[in-house]
Amino acid sequence: MDFMYIAFIIISIIALILIYFAFSYIGLWVQALVSGAKVGLFNIIFMRFRKVPPKLVVESKIMAVKAGIDIPTDSLESHFLAGGDVQRVVKALIAADKANIELSFNRSAAIDLAGRDVLEAVQMSVNPKVIETPLVAAMAKDGIQLKAISRVTVRANIDRLVGGSGAETILARVGEGIVTTIGSAITHKEVLENPDTISKTVLAKGLDSGTAYEILSIDIADVDVGKNIGAELETDRAEADKKIAQAKAEEKRAMAFAQEQEMRARVQEMQAKVVEAESQVPLAMAEAFRSGNLGIMDYYKMQNISADTKMRDKIATPETGSPASE
Repeated sequence: MDFMYIAFIIISIIALILIYFAFSYIGLWVQALVSGAKVGLFNIIFMRFRKVPPKLVVESKIMAVKAGIDIPTDSLESHFLAGGDVQRVVKALIAADKANIELSFNRSAAIDLAGRDVLEAVQMSVNPKVIETPLVAAMAKDGIQLKAISRVTVRANIDRLVGGSGAETILARVGEGIVTTIGSAITHKEVLENPDTISKTVLAKGLDSGTAYEILSIDIADVDVGKNIGAELETDRAEADKKIAQAKAEEKRAMAFAQEQEMRARVQEMQAKVVEAESQVPLAMAEAFRSGNLGIMDYYKMQNISADTKMRDKIATPETGSPASE
């Protein structure tokens, strides 16, 4: 008796589960049937085995059919299994259809799988987006720095969304164009008087080439005067030249001091040689006396001449502080 009761409970639970799933699948099938979307009941049931959410696929199919777009159910399932956002792709197709933008399901799916927001791209094709560049600083030929901020109006290019570069490339190219335009100006006053020359020059360069966007306009939002870079560079150069000259002068002074010390050493050396030579005189005179080459009278005459010479030198050189010197 207990076994029959347990079997009855198990069978009842299984029946309830089957009824629940049957009614949920039948409910989706009826919803699709009433909406005009052709999705078979068995196809809805087998979606569960293919690990595809039937509700998502059926609702996306109904959304597309109501907008007048026929998308095969298998394509929706394949896109989900590939990791794509099915509902966003369908919404993008509906938005493109309403805006008369040519966009196929395969291209939309490719854009979505490439990591781009296909719905946002379609919306940007209808309603262009304004992106603002960061502060760009550049120097004119007169050495004055200018700081500019620009606003770039871009529109998504559906055909180049796959493989095209993003908004960062647009901003980088616009910044480069601003630097080039300001740098080619003779004076900074020209740029301040006609800031639209920046936008015209930059816009004419075709900066949207190879990007996923189309540049509609470039507007200069603000231009401010920065530092006098030219004067600062000249000041730095003059300071550097001054330090170089000081270093060279110090080098010459050191060389002159070294030469002076060398000359003093040579003078000391010569004086030592003179003293050495003078010390040889008495010895030479003694040798002359012994050898008979010098007589006593010759010696006295030499002494008289030396004393006379000293006297004359003393008379010729007045003493310091004497009346003659005054």
